[in-house]
Amino acid sequence: MDKNIKEKLHNDVLLKSLLPILNKYDTYLVGGYVRDLFLNKQTNDRDIVVFDKPAIELAKEIQKATDGHFVELDAINRIYRVVAPDKINYIDIAQGVGKNIEEDLKRRDFTVNAIAIDIKTLETIDITNGINDLKNKKINIIDEKNLFDDALRMVRAIRFIAALGFDIDKKIIDFVKNNKNLLENIAKERINYEIMKIFEGDFAKEAIFVLDEVGLVDVLFPEIVAVKTIPPNTHHHLPLFLHCVETMEQTKKRIDLYDEKIKKYFEQKNLGSHPRYAYLKLSAFLHDIGKPQTWTIEEETGRHRFIKHDEVGSNLVVSCLKNLKFSNKQIKYVQNLIKYHIYPSALAREEASEKTFNRYFRKTGEYALDIIFLAMGDRLSARGEAVSDEMVNNNLNHLNKMVDFYFENFINQKPLEKLLDGNEIMEILNIEKSPRLGKIIKHLQEAQINSDVITKKDAINFIKNIDLRKF
Repeated sequence: MDKNIKEKLHNDVLLKSLLPILNKYDTYLVGGYVRDLFLNKQTNDRDIVVFDKPAIELAKEIQKATDGHFVELDAINRIYRVVAPDKINYIDIAQGVGKNIEEDLKRRDFTVNAIAIDIKTLETIDITNGINDLKNKKINIIDEKNLFDDALRMVRAIRFIAALGFDIDKKIIDFVKNNKNLLENIAKERINYEIMKIFEGDFAKEAIFVLDEVGLVDVLFPEIVAVKTIPPNTHHHLPLFLHCVETMEQTKKRIDLYDEKIKKYFEQKNLGSHPRYAYLKLSAFLHDIGKPQTWTIEEETGRHRFIKHDEVGSNLVVSCLKNLKFSNKQIKYVQNLIKYHIYPSALAREEASEKTFNRYFRKTGEYALDIIFLAMGDRLSARGEAVSDEMVNNNLNHLNKMVDFYFENFINQKPLEKLLDGNEIMEILNIEKSPRLGKIIKHLQEAQINSDVITKKDAINFIKNIDLRKF
């Protein structure tokens, strides 16, 4: 074994503490943990297989020893998780498949994930030549039959492109092209997880292109089919599909270029099991899906127009994401980023005043920073002949000022004062509780954001004078 890897294993405090338990049984380190050891990558997830003891019993034993939290991941395949008390480190325990570790490894997905380490002896077991594929940065299938056994592996192969930046073997490409229909039988929740792993990866752009090459972009995101029909124009040097992919990439780069507080912001504010910036990149990829339905070309000038594509796209994305089993919270996030992605740049035409910035941050709320970074990515991805360097630089300077304003001023401001509650509004207007009430409350909040309403007296007068027929 590589001396460096052996040293890492010895320095793994959690793993070391579990050796008295693990050494009692026929156990092996496998999967992503071993792969990342050879890639010199930090990981908090230890993958263990056991052959001579029920995995659930070993998991319970580990849970008791660590005072961790037990989670059943997959009862059918007997896979369990123990989350350490720090909620950062965890151990996945799976029942070995077959009679021994060699049989288990042969049934795994890709060679880079089929390397094992015997916990007792620290011997490396690599019967599929996975270490060599790691060195050559190649994703190879172990056996085509393994793809038929679990068709989700077709998407997972592309997920590893996003995570590792590796090349994918042509046999996998050809298999996916010819067997896309197998995904119809896979639970959407499992597909969702792999999709978000793709957007989370540093090489998401490369992965999306492969996803498109094999025909899965159209399967997973049917709305993108129409996007591919929009050609370049004077404002966009790329066809719309490539513009969407480039916007995703440029959005990521802007976050990477910014200081650590921005990266920390996106890493900490999760929407689910993936970092928030994964959902930001998904939103960037889908930000223009409303353009095909709003596309017109002016006869006199030949200019391409997409009026209200932000609103159309915001509505269109709902059915797409619902079909992929995204939560209401996640869908709302993507909706808001698409709906407001033009807003920050539109403010560049106004005076960069404190009032203007405050209004923007009040209106967009928790999505404000994310929208600004999407606007940056969008601006950098549209460099047609009508777009000068000066226009781009002025826009980015404006957007940077908005980010600075957020951290220097807005972040410490108190939330808007609640001038009237729902009961008071119902009494003033003599109406019952209904969805209409929510719209009226939002209308009042917008008036506060615009400083049209400041005091409670203002709010009462404002409510008394609204036209109920509009709600």
